[in-house]
Amino acid sequence: MTRSRWFRALAVLGVVVGAVAVAISLPWVNDHGVLVAIATALLVALGLGALDAWRTQRLLAWLRSPRSLAPPAEEGAWGDLTYRIERLVETNRRELKREQSRLAEFLQAIEASPNGVLLLDANEQIAWLNAQAGLHFQLHPQRDLQQRITNLIRHPAFVQHLQSRNTQQAVTLALHDGRSIAVMLRTYGEGAMLLLSQDVSERERNDAMRRDFVANVSHEIRTPLAALSGFVESLTTLRLDGAERDRVLELMRQQSMRMQALVDDLLTLARLEGSPRPSPDTWFSLDELIGLVISEVVGLSAGRHQLHWPGPTGLELAGIESEMHSALTNLLSNAVRYTAERGQIALGVEQLPDGGVALHVTDTGSGIAAEHLPRLTERFYRVDGSRSRATGGTGLGLSIVKHVCQRHGGELRVESEVGVGSVFSLVWPALRVRGGAEPAQLMLGEESAPAPLALFGRER
Repeated sequence: MTRSRWFRALAVLGVVVGAVAVAISLPWVNDHGVLVAIATALLVALGLGALDAWRTQRLLAWLRSPRSLAPPAEEGAWGDLTYRIERLVETNRRELKREQSRLAEFLQAIEASPNGVLLLDANEQIAWLNAQAGLHFQLHPQRDLQQRITNLIRHPAFVQHLQSRNTQQAVTLALHDGRSIAVMLRTYGEGAMLLLSQDVSERERNDAMRRDFVANVSHEIRTPLAALSGFVESLTTLRLDGAERDRVLELMRQQSMRMQALVDDLLTLARLEGSPRPSPDTWFSLDELIGLVISEVVGLSAGRHQLHWPGPTGLELAGIESEMHSALTNLLSNAVRYTAERGQIALGVEQLPDGGVALHVTDTGSGIAAEHLPRLTERFYRVDGSRSRATGGTGLGLSIVKHVCQRHGGELRVESEVGVGSVFSLVWPALRVRGGAEPAQLMLGEESAPAPLALFGRER
């Protein structure tokens, strides 16, 4: 028994003894003195008990009240008890607030995760899920709580994975909307489960593209290799005269050049993808670059097309000049390949309102159907495979152009209409452009500018 309780017991005993003594000393209680004394003592004890009960009720009312109310003012043992309870309550409140803050931070971290998190109880009912899991499985974070998960996600592979309780391997669900969701299962507690989900659609597409890339490279290399093998066999087994031998050697040279071009383009793509973004502080003259590219295109066209190019622009671009040269050469060589004789090919320079620059390669070739435009920059994608190979293309040129633009913060834009022509535009961002003069379009070999080319019903 604590010291305060001893004091309390002694006080009650003293009151009772005092009451009995007083009662016995009174003359009018001589006949029933003992009974009256006992009754008086009981009344005093009841009064003290009532006082304690009242104090207890005050203390309980304070404990049940909002925190803003002050504790009841007490003295002695009751004051000490109230103080200790107040300290204990305050400590518990601080601890509860700290744990609530930790829980809120933990839930915020889970909500910020790019992965879905879903908690199931022992009955496979949803106990909690974050927003990402809701997006992955089209669930509502509030409405679908306490719903059985297999009533909402009925994908056969998911149901089988859940029933197997396989915690070692993930299962990938191919959803009807084209997405691929990987699901990993973990168990905890008494039959509860944790489901982790991740959207792997992009990874699946990349894997498919990688497989297609390997298959395409194998096919592109196998074809000239087979031709070379046949030519070598012809040279070693057949007796050919001088003219036939020269023809076979020329065909072998063409096939070897085709393989060399393919390898060069593959190496260029690998370098573009693996190199850091070009510095914005290395400048080169656009006019000098255009002059170099035009001299190459003139030789490639060999007088079969009407060529147009801009006059002096005074512009400088920031980046890697060799990459820009490769991009422009690819676009102009494509225009030469796919434009009929006496067709028109133009290289135009446009200064954009935001300070950027667009280089337009325009041709009056056969044009490209709209359904092919979104896939033009895919590796080895060809609108007409047989024609592309016949003209010497590797199927990687536009992919190289796209990577060059993206590495410099720009973009490649394509407009085309079947039977009218195409416009390929290299857009260079403003932070990589300086200088400038109003560009004029001049015709090759002439001193004055011709009328602008009219494509798609409007002037370019």
